[in-house]
Amino acid sequence: MKPGAVNTGAASPQCRLVLLDLDGTLADSGPDLAHALNAVRAEEGLPALPYARIRPQVSHGARALIRLGFGGRETEPDFERRRQRLLNVYREKLCVHTKLFPGMAEVLDGIERLGIRWGVVTNKPAWLTGPLLAALRLDKRVAFVVSGDTVAPRKPHPNPLLHAADTAGVEPAQCVYVGDAERDVQAGRAAGMHTLVAAFGYLGADDNPRAWGADAIIDQPAGILAWLNGGKC
Repeated sequence: MKPGAVNTGAASPQCRLVLLDLDGTLADSGPDLAHALNAVRAEEGLPALPYARIRPQVSHGARALIRLGFGGRETEPDFERRRQRLLNVYREKLCVHTKLFPGMAEVLDGIERLGIRWGVVTNKPAWLTGPLLAALRLDKRVAFVVSGDTVAPRKPHPNPLLHAADTAGVEPAQCVYVGDAERDVQAGRAAGMHTLVAAFGYLGADDNPRAWGADAIIDQPAGILAWLNGGKC
């Protein structure tokens, strides 16, 4: 097989559902979230932070972005106000620069050709998840979407992943979850699923994915198909 080629051969029949984290795994949403954070900072007279500082925090959600942008504790009065403002600014420009990671479109095509369903499990709230998937033209293709407010608690608790498997009517052991944060691996393992780390996502310098206990670490989206076709599920 040529370098970069995607293997679309037969996968193990035991693999029946591929679940993907959204930010930092399926979609590169970092630029739009960084814009929202810097817009809120600008409203308060603060200079923009460089994207290189913001990117590693994107997968950790709005709270992590506000901690980065303003410091302080979540119990402080301005914290929740800023978080809500960040989300509102982000909603207004939800998918200006956001796109699928390079190669992910071909991976989704390959998963579907294998006859495997795929879904999204994210901590992003549904009022942002749905519009973003629609803007990416994936809302008609995705089989299942579990957002951060679909069930409680959120990841790293396994409930969202177990809910996805139950909705799909498959056993957790027949699922693989792909994410770029330690909590994704924790949730997947606790749910009894196979787990892959998306090393192309928003990992920070202090992250050590080799210590997370995932089944594999993939450097590019095509690694999902390679793992499926390896019959390890």
